[in-house]
Amino acid sequence: MQHDAFIGQVQARARLDSRGSAEAFTRATLETVAERINPDLADDLAAQLPQEIGENVRRVTDQYDPTERFGQDEFVDRVAARAHADRSQASYAARAVFEVLDEATVNVMTKVRGGLPEDLRRFTLAGSRGGT
Repeated sequence: MQHDAFIGQVQARARLDSRGSAEAFTRATLETVAERINPDLADDLAAQLPQEIGENVRRVTDQYDPTERFGQDEFVDRVAARAHADRSQASYAARAVFEVLDEATVNVMTKVRGGLPEDLRRFTLAGSRGGT
């Protein structure tokens, strides 16, 4: 999937009013995912994304702390803070990003989910139609 198509899908599914908002939520979601998964897996994820989008993952992997663990609530809080949005909007947009990631990558999201706690794993599977 190309960069413009990826961002366009996030914008449409998250019902965002601008491509800039879609870019911000995509960046915020991927940076937060990169904080939660090991660097090798983050590299695998980044490699399957358009370069501009994959850079959102790569820039965070140098700061990986294997002792840091957090679930859905902290994940959404971090996305909201990074995107300068409220929790409800961040939750909805992040789920849309995960939905597009599932379509844009091959098998890597299954591996990503395998390292997440159950609440966050369910969240990543909820899609843009799931509840907050």
